[in-house]
Amino acid sequence: MANRPLSPHLQIWKWGPHMTVSILHRITGSGMALVGLGVLLWWLGAAASGPDAYETFHGHASSWYGMVVLIGLTWAFFNHMSSGIRHFVLDLGAGYEIQTNRTFSVISIISGIVLTAAFWAFILLR
Repeated sequence: MANRPLSPHLQIWKWGPHMTVSILHRITGSGMALVGLGVLLWWLGAAASGPDAYETFHGHASSWYGMVVLIGLTWAFFNHMSSGIRHFVLDLGAGYEIQTNRTFSVISIISGIVLTAAFWAFILLR
């Protein structure tokens, strides 16, 4: 057998905020693609089908579980956007220092939550 280095296992890596942001970026992108596309197609179909179909959609979307889905999609959007901006900065060659990377990772997570809260506060309180 060849004498080559073995790939490190997950138990070797020290968990950090940059790993959390990376995993959340993938999850939110997939979630928006699957759930967001379903909600969008349902909304478009209901809008094109007439007032009764749209009222059915609106009834589900404005219920507690519909609001959970919509707020979750909004958080996924803002979190994915914040993480995408972080990745763009990394692609430019900046932010690779450990402390800077950790700081940008935490800011990315917090900004997704703050932007979601601000968005829904604007929608619900106007």
